[in-house]
Amino acid sequence: MDEQTGNSMRVVSYNLREHTARGEIEALARDNRADVLCLQEADTNDIPDTLGDMVLAASTRNNRLGLAAYYRPDRFELLGSQVYALKKSMHDRVMSPAHERLLAMHLADRVSQSDVLVGSFHAAPLTATNGLRRKQVASAHQLMRALAPGVPMLMVGDFNYPWFHHGLRKQIERDGFILTRSDSPTYLGYRYVKGHFDFATSIGLTIDDIVTLPAGVSDHRPILVRAKGLAAA
Repeated sequence: MDEQTGNSMRVVSYNLREHTARGEIEALARDNRADVLCLQEADTNDIPDTLGDMVLAASTRNNRLGLAAYYRPDRFELLGSQVYALKKSMHDRVMSPAHERLLAMHLADRVSQSDVLVGSFHAAPLTATNGLRRKQVASAHQLMRALAPGVPMLMVGDFNYPWFHHGLRKQIERDGFILTRSDSPTYLGYRYVKGHFDFATSIGLTIDDIVTLPAGVSDHRPILVRAKGLAAA
């Protein structure tokens, strides 16, 4: 760990763009010294059980494109994990790309001697309403809290919420969480659709920073979240 972030937990989140960025994830985790790696749009039939010095905590199994999360066992002990379905959008009902949109891990941090919940989240696509995505975020927070009540939480991923953050932030803060965006936009896709798609929500943690990492083959850029201060939520 560097001196500025002390014992910060380093969490990398990456939307693989229909699994096309699969070949980048091991180097991404290694080069950014990730303690946790959260993936979205992964073909979970084509991911390894180990990734360098990281091990697979859990993955979705019923989605065409799913979620996966790895952790570093020399930093964490996995106490439990759970995959959750969230309210479906019309896109989900017609195209059936995903309904399991949250993967949560309960981890014991060997450094801080505290527990932490980390979630990999993928909201409904832009064809859905912001109102639906806000409901998905609120439900995801409730489900994670129920998995380990009172434990500090970090949820990262593709929120598909590039504009009008005020409504989302207002709801999140009303529920006691903090929304943190990275230092620069994360989406590089459609010509007229750009912005911060990938960010983090948290409770009971101090977010040191969120850095947008260099682009790979995905239309999303990865983010690196550094969090510490694992105090009871």
